[in-house]
Amino acid sequence: MTARVVLADDQRIVREGLALVLGLLPGVDLVGTAENGEEAVALAASVRPDVVLMDLRMPGVDGVEATRRIRAEQPMVEVIVLTTYADDESIFAALRAGARGYLTKDARSEEIGTAIARVAAGEAMLDPVVQARLLDHLNAVAPTPTATPAAIGPVQPLEGLTARETEVLALIAAGLSNGEIAERLVVSEATVKTHVNRLFAKTGVRDRAQAVALAYRVGLVQP
Repeated sequence: MTARVVLADDQRIVREGLALVLGLLPGVDLVGTAENGEEAVALAASVRPDVVLMDLRMPGVDGVEATRRIRAEQPMVEVIVLTTYADDESIFAALRAGARGYLTKDARSEEIGTAIARVAAGEAMLDPVVQARLLDHLNAVAPTPTATPAAIGPVQPLEGLTARETEVLALIAAGLSNGEIAERLVVSEATVKTHVNRLFAKTGVRDRAQAVALAYRVGLVQP
């Protein structure tokens, strides 16, 4: 499957460099570039890409506002933030606006390609530094020792979820990808995706970041 991508970055040299990188990635079709958030919103409406690769700090309409508008007007278009900034304010503003991915600009080309493929498939993709900051924030709000896959034992089903869906939610909170969850549960990755989609629909969470927050909030993840 080829993901159609729009790139938004206000710095010409960065935009052109990223365009060259994207042109070399398998499974990626760059269908447009924008130099500010306003252009990114317009391009998302006109060419309907699968993913917008979005810088945050741009003049006029910034990346956060552009992400919010794209997700509101074109809900089938996903957004990955690709930025120099990994501070808490930038991360949480972008995730609240609806971004499903967050990478810093020191990401390798393979990481960018993986993020595009995963987000286009309906998953989330966070830079490890970003994920660590998110978990630190959740722990600060509701202190809970960080979970590891080995630390998760049998779980009691959450209200409205099956036992397997609850188990999948706990493993998401531990940072496992769909493929890793499939290996752990000895099921196919397609089966895991079905469980993920169902638990998202039942709980009302939009993405994996919100699923992690839910798991911590209800005390599902245990030390």
